[in-house]
Amino acid sequence: MKIENILRKNIEEYLLESYSIKSANFDISRTKKEFKGQITIVLFPLIPLIKKNPNVIAKEIVLYLKNKIDIIKDYNVIQGFLNIIFKDHFLVEILKSKEQILKKKDLFLIEFSSPNTNKPLHLGHIRNILLGDSISRIFKEIGINVHQTQIINDRGIHICKSMVAWKKFGNNSTPESEGLKGDHFVGKYYIKYNQEYQRQVKDLISRGFSDEDSKQKAPILIEAKEMLLKWESGNKDIIKLWKMMNDWVYEGFNKTYKKLNVQFDSIYYESETYLKGKDIVMDGLKNKIFFKKEDGSIWVDLSKEGLDEKILMRSNGTSVYITQDIGTAYLRYKDHPSMKGMIYTTGNEQDYHFDVLFKILELLGFPWSSKLMHLSYGMVDLPSGKMKSREGTVVDADDLITQMINKSKLISESLGKINDYSEIKKNDLYDVIALGALKYHILKVDPKKKILFDPNESIDFNGNTGPFIQYTYARIKSLEKKNTNFLKFKDIELSTKEKEIIILLSEFSSTLFSAYQNLNPAIIANYVYELVKLFNSFYQSLTIIGNKPINSFRIQLSIKVGKKIKKSMNLLGIDLPERM
Repeated sequence: MKIENILRKNIEEYLLESYSIKSANFDISRTKKEFKGQITIVLFPLIPLIKKNPNVIAKEIVLYLKNKIDIIKDYNVIQGFLNIIFKDHFLVEILKSKEQILKKKDLFLIEFSSPNTNKPLHLGHIRNILLGDSISRIFKEIGINVHQTQIINDRGIHICKSMVAWKKFGNNSTPESEGLKGDHFVGKYYIKYNQEYQRQVKDLISRGFSDEDSKQKAPILIEAKEMLLKWESGNKDIIKLWKMMNDWVYEGFNKTYKKLNVQFDSIYYESETYLKGKDIVMDGLKNKIFFKKEDGSIWVDLSKEGLDEKILMRSNGTSVYITQDIGTAYLRYKDHPSMKGMIYTTGNEQDYHFDVLFKILELLGFPWSSKLMHLSYGMVDLPSGKMKSREGTVVDADDLITQMINKSKLISESLGKINDYSEIKKNDLYDVIALGALKYHILKVDPKKKILFDPNESIDFNGNTGPFIQYTYARIKSLEKKNTNFLKFKDIELSTKEKEIIILLSEFSSTLFSAYQNLNPAIIANYVYELVKLFNSFYQSLTIIGNKPINSFRIQLSIKVGKKIKKSMNLLGIDLPERM
């Protein structure tokens, strides 16, 4: 049991034995640096229950703890806050204690990535993927069964735009013939479509059409709309082209996922789930949950819920995004009826969309609709501004990873510490450092906040970066050969730094739980950075290696820190090298 659990358990026993109080909410936290102490108990919630002043309550608690478990060396009370200083032997025992292994329970589905098949993955997708992967890891560490899933948006007008452009300008080329990764190849034609569309719109405007008419009457847009209708009617040639181009994209996606070390347990496809969505919409119309407008389009009115009217099916019978989301949600629950919850990971630009989706599913009477949650995150911008796929101004995921690897190689070679490595080992290390830098730079930011991405800042070997943490871990690994047994340490005197490290190590469980509750990997990132900073201060100010018992203890303490760094970084999906 860790410090907070030990204190809470014994204080609760004190309240029950002394005052017959069965439950009370009170906070236990690390003592602020400006006060003397290691752990602080907030007494204010106990004052109205016990009806005594905080100084008396503090004395009673301390006396009870001293008689019961003898762990307190000293204490002080400042304005209702009980600050406790522990005996060294107790902190050593805390350090020796093992983490509790949790049994897997419940089932959560976590959806992330979910790209369109008309373009490669970009920096915005990377934030989505890394958040979903890290949240999955955190849930698993808590003891929850996690099913990682995604929905591939493989149909719709945006997909047809790439297909039309390839037919018009592709000359039967392939990713292989052009030496391109499949998703990059298809994405090139999505950009080509938009370039041609803009050219045609300008041409129509120059011929006297209004701006709005020009946007609607551009021939290439009309071709894309006609192709979508043919696709939904099952035209064999269009379906064959669609499958071929999607396969190119999937091959590319899988290479990027492998590079990021991300896997999925299931994949749903919009081309399949939209059909179920259309069936559910028609049932909703039949049951007067939805309504039809004069043009034949089907809508839902959510104005009473503080939202708005939302289209569910176009007048020509084609579906919209929310149609497939309705179908996907239904099929997921059907496939996983025991699920305790489902988390959708998407940008905050879709907040309204998910408010509408969850309300529609509730109106349809699906009891599992209350189990759905939205992990909303801020957009990723560049110093040059917002990314736009159709204009080709995005940071491509593969290009970014390559850029990070090259930076990692440049810095590592300049340090000259791995000259004896083989080329294979060097390249593996460059990958580990680069991906560690990228993942940490993204995940250290609260999901609710925007990110202004700067690759140069993320790869720095100093400061709040992945490589700085990786370097500290490598330093600790070099001490492991000096490993000794904890049983020798009974009467050693701990320094302030050592006590601070033990207290911080004991907070891992509560940090993990906070990251789980808030769906926020940044809490883990901030924790591990604080631990690394504290360890480096300890490493630089005290003698670690030597023949005295305290030296053996410090090596063991370092190893404990290394294990916690590794576990924390694993929760962020980051690998750690044993040498840098």
